[in-house]
Amino acid sequence: MRAAVVRAFGGPEVVEVVEAELPEPAARQVRIKVAAAALNPVDAGVRSGVFGGAGKQIGLGWDVAGTVDATGVATAWNVGDEVVALDYGMVKPLGTHAEYVVVDTDAVAKAPASVDAVAAATLPLNALTAVQALDLLELTPGQTLLVTGAAGAVGGFAVQLAAHRGIAVTGLARETDEQLVRSLGAAGFTATGEGSYDAVLDAAVLGEAALARVRDGGGYAGVIPQAQPASVRGVRTTAVEVSADGARLAELVRLVDEGVLTLRVAETFALDDAAKAHARLTEGGVRGRLVLVP
Repeated sequence: MRAAVVRAFGGPEVVEVVEAELPEPAARQVRIKVAAAALNPVDAGVRSGVFGGAGKQIGLGWDVAGTVDATGVATAWNVGDEVVALDYGMVKPLGTHAEYVVVDTDAVAKAPASVDAVAAATLPLNALTAVQALDLLELTPGQTLLVTGAAGAVGGFAVQLAAHRGIAVTGLARETDEQLVRSLGAAGFTATGEGSYDAVLDAAVLGEAALARVRDGGGYAGVIPQAQPASVRGVRTTAVEVSADGARLAELVRLVDEGVLTLRVAETFALDDAAKAHARLTEGGVRGRLVLVP
């Protein structure tokens, strides 16, 4: 099968599409024939060596939408099931940017019925990151939340999920993104980050600048593990380390089918054009996700 990998660190040009051995599922695993797989900033980090792994072949891709085509023992999934999944892991020989991928059975959820596989592939990593970060803040209906990077993939999901919970959300983004952010359910909008809030979900990784917007004794949640700023003024600071969770992913799928969550695809690329997709991501200004299609 074909798979996008890196064998040296650098820019988009180091991404290769190679022939790899077809992976076989072990117990409590399934193999998915990939229909679509989103490209995320974490893939650019892996490609550039942020997470290490020098001297190894490293597979790219965390998100997948596709069809189960083989199962190990002790799995509730059947061949032919249309699914989505998160294939967690920074340094792995193969990722979801491939024709097939093997994942643990408890990382899998039934695919949304209301969207195609390309759109569905944008859900797992970003929506799970958003909901797990939101959970860390433990906000109740009526409390106030500032979401930085509210026009981005994680930030956009965070706005929608928080608004759905009855939280008063203000989105921080560029002025040109105000209409988008409000359409996602933000009650307020700011391009400068002024104001004081019960909590901040810092999807834009602003760090201390975002922390300064939290009221005394409030909460801050970042999206890079162990990279949250130190606590000040009694503010509880934490950061999410996303985990594969098929049951939670199934809840997010339900919210997609109910129209609560919006899936945004910016552009699609053939798997053979993975390096071009990385180059487009590097250019910036992408609203929605770039998606690879084998």
